[in-house]
Amino acid sequence: MPTVPFSMRIEEDLKANLNQEAKRVDRPASYLASRAISDYLERQKWERELLLGRMEEAKAGVFVSEDRVTAWVDSWFTDTELPKPEADIFSRNS
Repeated sequence: MPTVPFSMRIEEDLKANLNQEAKRVDRPASYLASRAISDYLERQKWERELLLGRMEEAKAGVFVSEDRVTAWVDSWFTDTELPKPEADIFSRNS
């Protein structure tokens, strides 16, 4: 994909760290900055889509009960950790 120039101001420490990492991985700093921006935007898109999906589920009345969530959280870091609970409340909102 063709690239276009883009300039911005960043803190000195951030630029120094970026240059140091670029040297370590033998890549231009601009490549690392571009990858970081791309990764950030992808993560933001994923989070937004996840949230919108959860909002649609809530509008449709699809929820996980407090009891199931509590049991799941209480099982964390135990030998019998439970899988993420599935929705068990399905009520139609008008």
